[in-house]
Amino acid sequence: MFADLESPGRPAAPPARLKDRLADPRPLVAVELRPPRRDLDGIHAMEAWIDAYHAVQRLSESDTVVFLTDNAIGSSEEENLGHLVRNLGPAARRERIVPFLTLKHPLDYCRRYADRARRERFPGLVVLGGDTHDEIPRCLPHSWQLREALRAEQPGLLLGGWVNPYRDPKEQVALLLDQGSGLDFLLTQIVSHHALGPVAAFAEEAARRGLTLPTFAGVFFYRSARPQTLAALAQFIPVPAAGLSADFLERKMSAEEVAAATLSALAGLGFTRFYLSNLETGRAPARRHAIARRAGLAAPERTAR
Repeated sequence: MFADLESPGRPAAPPARLKDRLADPRPLVAVELRPPRRDLDGIHAMEAWIDAYHAVQRLSESDTVVFLTDNAIGSSEEENLGHLVRNLGPAARRERIVPFLTLKHPLDYCRRYADRARRERFPGLVVLGGDTHDEIPRCLPHSWQLREALRAEQPGLLLGGWVNPYRDPKEQVALLLDQGSGLDFLLTQIVSHHALGPVAAFAEEAARRGLTLPTFAGVFFYRSARPQTLAALAQFIPVPAAGLSADFLERKMSAEEVAAATLSALAGLGFTRFYLSNLETGRAPARRHAIARRAGLAAPERTAR
């Protein structure tokens, strides 16, 4: 019954189309990656491109979805769509590679971007407002307005949106139901097993109101409990610093175990789709597989004959 995530030494079956996989009830552990930064040069840029190319290629060939961010948390990244087209090549499997598109671009750019994504055979886009810490103005007040325009212009693209479980769940679900014609799936803000109350309340309200959109619950890959790192992250996402410190320092849990604990807790709430954020690009396929296995969301290894 569980998703057959990639296993070393076994050829991966061709991935199902995104629309089909979203409708599949089996658990799905996706990965959010960041394109290389624009300020890299020389050998560092080359290594970053190689890591990104191999990670996206390997992940896209397995049972997952690959999301690529668009100027995440104010950082200046290479354009994700340009990176994909240049480095994956025309023969690459694109059935479940989904770029982010934020409102932090001119409206004409966003429309051309969606047209390029369709022509280059990417199945969909996650359309969201984007982080506001860099003070880049948005081309429209709300992401649903851009999705509405893109739905009319590019009806073949699947469109994803964003939900924040830390806000009033009744308000969030009402907004999503109002935007239903422009949404095919959702991603949540990062959540944690140390603070399940908000996401549990959202899930309950969604079920009560009949919101059935496929929803990916966000899980951040915390690599340590360094206070300076957690304080920096807290500027952008809710960080349960005390709980994480206890996990790493008192319980002696590994980073993979911490992430797996959140996956398991979310599965206990009824979620079947998840995305892992902040994985090291070069190690993302192996990390994703190991975390899913620890959480009991990977298929058993097949024995060699």
